[in-house]
Amino acid sequence: MGNNAPLPAFGALAGLKVIDLSRVLGGPYCGQILADHGAQVIKVEPPAGDETRAWGPPFADDGTAAYYNGLNRNKRDIVIDLSKPEGREIVLKMLADADVLIENFKIGTLERWGIGYEQTLRERFPRLIHCRVSGFGADGPLGGAPGYDAVAQALGGLMSVNGTPDTGPLRVGVPVVDITTGLSAVIGVLLAVIERQRSGRGQFVEATLYDTAVSLLHPQSANWLQSGQTPRLSGNAHSNIVPYDKFPTRTCEVFLGIGNNGQWKKLCEFLGHPDMASEPRFATNAERFRHRDELRALLEAQLQEVDGEQLCRDLLAAGIPAGAVRAIPQVLTDPHTLHRDMVVQVEGVPGIGIPVKLSRTPGRAHSAPPRFGQHTRELLTEHGYGAATIDALIARGSIVEHVAT
Repeated sequence: MGNNAPLPAFGALAGLKVIDLSRVLGGPYCGQILADHGAQVIKVEPPAGDETRAWGPPFADDGTAAYYNGLNRNKRDIVIDLSKPEGREIVLKMLADADVLIENFKIGTLERWGIGYEQTLRERFPRLIHCRVSGFGADGPLGGAPGYDAVAQALGGLMSVNGTPDTGPLRVGVPVVDITTGLSAVIGVLLAVIERQRSGRGQFVEATLYDTAVSLLHPQSANWLQSGQTPRLSGNAHSNIVPYDKFPTRTCEVFLGIGNNGQWKKLCEFLGHPDMASEPRFATNAERFRHRDELRALLEAQLQEVDGEQLCRDLLAAGIPAGAVRAIPQVLTDPHTLHRDMVVQVEGVPGIGIPVKLSRTPGRAHSAPPRFGQHTRELLTEHGYGAATIDALIARGSIVEHVAT
């Protein structure tokens, strides 16, 4: 693994050196997860910067958008103009002892610059793991087309099963395809790292928005492949399980997730109607599904005078999956959220915590998202560039250095 620079002394990935050329969401999120677990991640930005720095409001005090800050902590930042040969030479020098390259350039860009994987990188850096995040991949009918989360949700079928007959197909409210593509990229990188321990060789890792969107269609995809029946919009209801839906109560909306007959029996007992559990119309999930409209009407009548928050606390204590429908401020200030360290603050910048907890080598949020070009001089010095050379590169616009104000 790369050992050219001081590395974080923590985490399962300590000693892994990652060059992150990506921008926006999927690639940077992949890089942040690796950095959270100890990898040395060097973020390389173009002179125009990662566009998400301007995706606000809200903005932090330094003018950086919260969107950017949520995806780039624990990294060091260098600004390089890769359209210039000497800029590309800097990246190649950094790749000499790197383990992973992450990029999400438009398909063909690296090849046009003479540094594509098959063209140059595989032979020059045989241990390098090259991870590309793209919209649709390089080939096929949609190969090379630009990809955005909402477009992938539409083309990948997610919108067709999200919403109600009244609303029509809806985009999921968070960029679920971008985020999950970033997770797929992390998985691919880690798989390649493990395989390299056996073979000594790197490889090309690809994660696309389109593939990810299609992979998220379960169980609707499995249902269609088995039955041939096109899934319909069902709102908050499950396509296979009843009751698995949102219900109104006196104080708030709640979600009941009844996944088996045992939980159904407990719910009926809790609501004071134990006989409903064995009624033929509702005794099994298949029957409950067949009579779901009747069952929903009964449950709504039983829940309309109930305190929803207390109901969910009681149901959870009884082993029945249930939760009040909460807004973001409620979630991020909830005692359990805080207990799980899922809200953190690093150098005054708030963010979401690390969801994967390892007992011996836990991840850590140790440094704030870097300012534009914050570590340009530091990183070039570490990679053998002298002060005079760095000054000349700055003067020619091949690199940009952050200037403190």
